[in-house]
Amino acid sequence: MSKHAEARRVTVPEIRGLKGRQKIVCLTAYTAPVAALLDEHVELLLVGDSLGMVIHGLPTPTAVTLDMMILHGQAVVRGSSHALVVVDLPFGSFEASHEQAFRSSVRVMQETGCQAVKIETGEALADTVAFLVQRGVPVMGHVGLRPQAVHIDGGFKAKGRNQDERARVMAEAKAVDAAGAFAIVLEGVAADLAEEITRAVRVPTIGIGASPGCDGQILVTDDMLGMFERTPKFVRRYADIGRSIADAATRYAADVRGGTFPGDAEVYRFKPGG
Repeated sequence: MSKHAEARRVTVPEIRGLKGRQKIVCLTAYTAPVAALLDEHVELLLVGDSLGMVIHGLPTPTAVTLDMMILHGQAVVRGSSHALVVVDLPFGSFEASHEQAFRSSVRVMQETGCQAVKIETGEALADTVAFLVQRGVPVMGHVGLRPQAVHIDGGFKAKGRNQDERARVMAEAKAVDAAGAFAIVLEGVAADLAEEITRAVRVPTIGIGASPGCDGQILVTDDMLGMFERTPKFVRRYADIGRSIADAATRYAADVRGGTFPGDAEVYRFKPGG
């Protein structure tokens, strides 16, 4: 029996049940090999629409399509066997109506095998969350800095730094909680506000650029690994993979140009009588 057949994934109720008991470890994944490396170390893998910027070089996530999310979601599910896999619904795939959100969610879950979807939510979309949950779709909410609203906000800007923003983000989180989301991502939220929200809602909060007081944390894996020269303020680098890749490419190029690669150990030889 295969490893994947033997393994049992973390479930939505188990994630919900970790609030106040254990910090929840989450990372993004977009490919099968990376998912396989991260799987045993996390409770949750997020196939975020950040893949548009991280993998495809897009300037914002708003150009990411549902087909792109499904393709990467399939890879992450195939590469993992333990973590709960959540896939983002991209911009334009859920906002028009409850029915559009349900159709998109069903496609994602059926075609990838993931266990839940994530949508960037607010008070206006809380009823969409409720509609999905009532029809069997587990939903992770996302409040605060919403990357899909980058053009409305004029950039990726932290939230909760003035009283109006604080009230709005708190209201959004409470509305999404009441609607039945099983967890809520708090992105770019002032630390003290993130802690207030964590105390105010019944479900786990997952911080990214928020507070250590959240019930869990998530980072974009490529940022955490140092794949890019610049990273957001809230990222702690745990490796410098970008530099390692560049150094390896430099050595490879030198060997090719110097005629030392491939060497005897890396070529095939004719075997008489073989």
